[in-house]
Amino acid sequence: MTGKDVAHRLETRYPIVQGPFGGGLSTATLAAAVSNLGGLGSYGAHNLPPEEIGGVVTAIRSLTSNPFALNLWISDHDPGGLEMDPGQYEQVIRLLLPYFRELDLEPPPPPRSFTHRFEDQMEALLAARPPVFSFVFGIPSPRLLAECRRLHIVTIGAATSTAEAQALEAAGVDLIVATGFEAGGHRPSFLARAEDSLMGTFVLTQLVSRRVRTPVIAAGGIADRTAVDAALMLGAQGVQIGTAFLACDESGASPEHRAALFSESASQTTLTRVYTGRLARGIRNRLSEELAPHVHELPPFPIQSWLAAQLKKAAMQAGRSDLLSLWSGQIAPNLKHRTAAALMQSLVAESSTRSVHRRSMQ
Repeated sequence: MTGKDVAHRLETRYPIVQGPFGGGLSTATLAAAVSNLGGLGSYGAHNLPPEEIGGVVTAIRSLTSNPFALNLWISDHDPGGLEMDPGQYEQVIRLLLPYFRELDLEPPPPPRSFTHRFEDQMEALLAARPPVFSFVFGIPSPRLLAECRRLHIVTIGAATSTAEAQALEAAGVDLIVATGFEAGGHRPSFLARAEDSLMGTFVLTQLVSRRVRTPVIAAGGIADRTAVDAALMLGAQGVQIGTAFLACDESGASPEHRAALFSESASQTTLTRVYTGRLARGIRNRLSEELAPHVHELPPFPIQSWLAAQLKKAAMQAGRSDLLSLWSGQIAPNLKHRTAAALMQSLVAESSTRSVHRRSMQ
């Protein structure tokens, strides 16, 4: 059965991967819960300083003896995203000033650094030796991939096109996530602009699975057993599920974010660069709509991500979902489960589809 290759490589019971979340949305509790339930729990660590990565791995290990993944972003900045001259910074602050005032915040001075270097994070990850290293926005160097193999760390790379999948395979990555444009959060393209890499999950899965030998994990628009079966029938050997796990109580999503995922507003998602400077899918809200006409005035990643994070902290404290980044995939209106246990049980339970589908998850 098709799911066995992914599950065997990951040493999990089921070929189900919990999508990693950045920006404080990942928790050791969620990652461990999914791993304990037979899937692969994941933790998005790209926003962490290197010195905190080892602690996260230790925390997850204290909650599960099963495999889990740590996720990093290979590309840690876009052109012009490492620094801004004072004049440019003041222009951006003026654009965002009404929101800072609304939240009773003083606009922050620029930090010494807007980001953490991937190379430094990667050295910390290798020292911590998580069972699985997943990554987006590129491919690690041959040296880093060789070191992962030496340390028996399984590698998972993300692709939004067949060309990216083939590049990942050529580099020797163990598993490939084919991530469609339905998925919530960031579009992890690295060979073409994100706007030019918007293929749907099930088309992408069929194309990629016929052009690489590496096992493929489908991601985007998958939240129930029917979609899992469909992905496996179309050539995937596993699935990655993000939004449905983000909606669970164990995630780091705020109560306002979680409520939005179960509300009527979840049917209105948008792809925007407003929140981080990189294209990402989330629920439309006031901030995404008001800043959309000014997107070209906003700074590149990670400067815009850092500025939005300053607003986010105060907005969460005030319960203001209109000023939060409400990451969500297009499948959110179908969400039903509020705990990782209930979601996993629904994903692995017998479906009403044909027996050939049922056998693929047994």
